[in-house]
Amino acid sequence: MKIRFVLAIAALLAVSIAVADDEGLGNSVAWDSLSEDQQQILGRFEVDWSGLSVERQERLASGAERWINMSADQRHQAQGRFDLWRELPAERRQLIRERYHTYRELPSDEQRRIRENYRRFNQLPPDRRQELRDRLRHMTPEQRQRLRDRMLKTRTDRATRVDRL
Repeated sequence: MKIRFVLAIAALLAVSIAVADDEGLGNSVAWDSLSEDQQQILGRFEVDWSGLSVERQERLASGAERWINMSADQRHQAQGRFDLWRELPAERRQLIRERYHTYRELPSDEQRRIRENYRRFNQLPPDRRQELRDRLRHMTPEQRQRLRDRMLKTRTDRATRVDRL
C-alpha cells in the first residue's frame, strides 16, 4: 500500500507542478518577484518563464515556496516520491492524472469520505491490509460491483438514520 500512497502523492505533486493549463492570461508572476530561493529552485524555467501560463507560474512559485519550507527529511521523502513518479511508464502516469481529475470533480463530501476511508485503511495492521487487497484482487467484476452496491447502501442507510435524529 505504501507504493500506492507514494504514487498518489507523486501524482498530486506532479499534477500540481507539471500539468500546464493555458487558459487565462491574467497578471503573470514576474520572475523578479520570486524570492532568490524560488529563483534558484525554478532556475531551469527562467528562460521560458514569461511563456508559461499564469496558472502554471503560480503553481511553480507555490511549489517552490512549499519546497523551501520543508524540512530536510520532508524534502528527501518528496524527492523519493517524485523519483518514483518519473520512473512510472507514461501510460500509468496518465491513468493517475485521470483518476486525480476524476477525484477533484467529486463533491467535497465524497472527497472527504474517500480520504477518511484511505486513512482508516492505512491504520489497519499491514497483514489485514494485505488480506483485503488480496481479497479484492481475486474478486470478479460482478463481485466488486455487488460490494460497491452494498457499501453504498450501508452509507445511505447511515445517512438516513442520522437525518432522523
